[in-house]
Amino acid sequence: MMPNHFHLLVCTPKGNLSEFMRHFNISYTGFFNRKHKRTGHLYQGRYKAFLIDENNYLMEVSRYIHLNPLRIKSQKPVGQRFRDLMINDSTSFPGYLQPQNRKSFVQYKIILDYFGGENHNAMNEYQKFVVEGMERDLPSPLEKGKGTGIVGGEDFIEQIQKTFSKSKGHQRSSREQPALRKLGKQIKPDHLIDRYARLVKISREDLTRKGKQSTQRAMLMEILYRICNLTQPEIGSLLGGVDYSAVSQARKRLQIKIENNPELGGELIKIQNELVKCQE
Repeated sequence: MMPNHFHLLVCTPKGNLSEFMRHFNISYTGFFNRKHKRTGHLYQGRYKAFLIDENNYLMEVSRYIHLNPLRIKSQKPVGQRFRDLMINDSTSFPGYLQPQNRKSFVQYKIILDYFGGENHNAMNEYQKFVVEGMERDLPSPLEKGKGTGIVGGEDFIEQIQKTFSKSKGHQRSSREQPALRKLGKQIKPDHLIDRYARLVKISREDLTRKGKQSTQRAMLMEILYRICNLTQPEIGSLLGGVDYSAVSQARKRLQIKIENNPELGGELIKIQNELVKCQE
């Protein structure tokens, strides 16, 4: 929270950000007005939203939000500024390093998984990551979203624009529509892996064995990401305990293969639709 605005980093698997923000703003305005015995609007204008490429920018955005209170010019040394941040109750940052300071509504695991999980080593690594940003006074990653509203690399922006374009004459592939309509239906990851193994006729042990590299394994990673809304660290944990970066690289290699071989993309969509049908 800042003197005249706030930052939230939220995950919206159901794509209902507008509904959430409307409820959030109305609820908080009511609470604030009752507490301070006032009436009327609290906010000016609509909120600004950026879509974040979690593969490459989620950690950067998280760090930027936590360092935002320190962007007000100060002559204090880094150590003192860090201590000020750790006792600041208007940020969720202390909870990432000290479990006793956690807020019930914050999902700390999502970020800490990128550093190895909810353990002391991961907390120390995240602290180093944030302090590095403090020392270097890094620019805001949200600058990348100006003009598009998307914070990500060129490939990610192009992919999003193609997928969600609403320009006249643009039609999503009819093969993609069944799966896209049903993504909100949650399938338990373990059940999905078992069903996928039967569909591709490869044993679950082979698919989830660490060190195994195959197109079918990369497709499983992609489907877990799309249908189960898992983060890349969570996918890596399910598939033999591989690092999230290995998941990211496997998914990127798969996208390149699909660009060069459209039939592979059709196969991915077919399998995805079959898995979703199991939930009907």
